[in-house]
Amino acid sequence: MEYLYESDEKMIKIIGGSGFIGTRLSKRLDKNNSKFSIVDKAMSKTFKTICDIADVRDTESLSKVLNNNDIIINLAAEHRDDVSPKTLYDDVNVQGARNVCEVAEEKGISTIIFTSSVAVYGFAPLGTKEDGEINYFNDYGRTKYEAELVYKAWQEKDPENRKLVIVRPTVVFGEQNRGNVYNLLRQIASGKFMMIGDGTNRKSMAYVENVAAFLEYSLNFENGVHIYNYIDKPDFDMNTLVKNVNKALGKDEKVGFRIPFSIGYSIGKVFDLVALLTGKKFTVSSIRIKKFCSDSMFDTSIEESGFVRPVKLEDGLANTIKYEFVDKTQDEVFYTE
Repeated sequence: MEYLYESDEKMIKIIGGSGFIGTRLSKRLDKNNSKFSIVDKAMSKTFKTICDIADVRDTESLSKVLNNNDIIINLAAEHRDDVSPKTLYDDVNVQGARNVCEVAEEKGISTIIFTSSVAVYGFAPLGTKEDGEINYFNDYGRTKYEAELVYKAWQEKDPENRKLVIVRPTVVFGEQNRGNVYNLLRQIASGKFMMIGDGTNRKSMAYVENVAAFLEYSLNFENGVHIYNYIDKPDFDMNTLVKNVNKALGKDEKVGFRIPFSIGYSIGKVFDLVALLTGKKFTVSSIRIKKFCSDSMFDTSIEESGFVRPVKLEDGLANTIKYEFVDKTQDEVFYTE
């Protein structure tokens, strides 16, 4: 894929670049000799020499590391289901967006690329595209959408000269990630997986290399507002996903033991109560079981931008399985939802 962006003209600053997507994006930019650095509250383990410490909650720290005419890619977010205190969602996602825009105004920055989420649509109708109804059901989805509005207001102050790209990825997976997809793959690999529900619900997924490639590609967009869902097609239903994983692992492709949704959801409620009483965090909860058993199939207009994903979804899944459960590679890991 050819990129037209002239990396020697401006410096790309990846806020939240020490994380899962940010590290993969940084590797792509480094490979393509782009001029970039990372801005994060945690030091990058991969790019220590080009990582500045700053927090989106602190405008002073941002102002020290962002310079005139930088390009901002903001990946920083509070996103887990079990965030405590809940005010962190607003502090990081919404106030953080305000702080980024304030410093962008101060520095004359004209390009911001922001990773939002399909969570802004909530439990959306199948095939929801970028013009779908905003109907978030949790604080994460709410604050991501409110952050979008902050960035839109910034762009509208000088619409002819400012570029805003909003990318709404579905669940992102890949090598080194320790999120929900990894947990599912690990359970299947261990032989202890139990399907909750009938397994016909479909899930949109996104391979991290493709998400990083699209963020890089969006650097070429013209001034204006560009909003895209990021989805890698085709969408697997849970039965097909489990069978494909078993096949990649050389296991029997049968799904195996099943638990009715009503029972699984009740078990999740029990874990919710225990978590409330003890203050402990568990991998099982009612919201996670509900999300697991729900359809979350989205559509996207990305093809209209001319972007071609570098890796097929099936290959991304196979790469991840091989890396994590066949080769069992020991490397840095990233904990996400």
